[in-house]
Amino acid sequence: MTDKMTVAIAAGGTAGHINPALALAEELHDRGHHVVFVGQSRKLEGRLVPEAGFDFVPITVTGFDRSRPWTALTSLWRVNKAKRALASHFSKVGKPDAAIGFGAYVEVPLLGWCKGAGVPYLLHEQNSVPGLANKMMNPHAARVCISVPAARSVFEREGDPDHVLMTGNPVRRSVIEGDRARGRKALGVPEDATLLLVFGGSLGAQHLNERAVSLKNVLLSRKNLYVLHSTGADGFEETERALALTPEEAKRYRVQPYIDNMGDMLAAADLVLSRSGASSVAEIAALAVPSILVPYPHATADHQTTNARYLVDAGAGVLCADADIDGSAFADELLHLVDDAAERDVMRQAARGLAQDRAAALLADAVEGLR
Repeated sequence: MTDKMTVAIAAGGTAGHINPALALAEELHDRGHHVVFVGQSRKLEGRLVPEAGFDFVPITVTGFDRSRPWTALTSLWRVNKAKRALASHFSKVGKPDAAIGFGAYVEVPLLGWCKGAGVPYLLHEQNSVPGLANKMMNPHAARVCISVPAARSVFEREGDPDHVLMTGNPVRRSVIEGDRARGRKALGVPEDATLLLVFGGSLGAQHLNERAVSLKNVLLSRKNLYVLHSTGADGFEETERALALTPEEAKRYRVQPYIDNMGDMLAAADLVLSRSGASSVAEIAALAVPSILVPYPHATADHQTTNARYLVDAGAGVLCADADIDGSAFADELLHLVDDAAERDVMRQAARGLAQDRAAALLADAVEGLR
């Protein structure tokens, strides 16, 4: 291990940015390094980071609306104010040895300060279609670490083939350490049964929920099949009413608004049907679960389709467009994979070959390389 480092991490806004950052922080902490987060107290990071036990330096920033150019002035003023606050903070406690930004606008003050203070920094991009903040901060980054190959071309530098590093998208240890037996015991699913896990993510669950409801009878006609269906908070009551599960059906079809212990549930599952947000794809790959991925059709630049191809191209998943899931071909594919354990095993081995469960370690290696 290198000498102990202090590493500043900027991540915020959504769990898709924050959880990979926390996964890296866990790995760095285990290696003996000190981690400090920069973010906004009123955003999600203001709760998740302290709950995870890491130091937190609060700042205030706002993005800008490109349809209202004048908002850039307020945004720039707040960025500069946040940079001054960080300069004051680090002048008192000492500069970090390195920093890393996870793509949200909250990284701009930290990484802008790093540039002026001579602190090297990395970027991590979770999505296949990079966001504006990472593209803005790329010119002065020591390296850019990506989660899927499709993002490489955005960050490549002529004459510097090592500038972009494929690490994968870090997944928190609570998910990586998911346990199949523990998950099945919690659900009451026998070890020799097949478990289908259905979840839609934070966006666009409605259509998946509706299609799952329409397939309830044919799914439960498989006597050894159990279903865990996470609807999302907004869709729970409507889906529960539409399913109209009898007490006997409810023994094998569980519907709930969200999943707290995703690691155990993924480990328990034999097949996943889900959207293909960056975090979902990373977690599915890390637990090596065969998957049918239905990209959210309104995602920016259709990036969920590109995310899905990371698994599909490796042979670990099947891609189905949202517009096609009401057709018979989708139902046939889903039932085929429910019934065919041998094909699922092939897909599981393909997912393991991606080594997504090592993403946090690879990213930590890259951070240590800045020393």
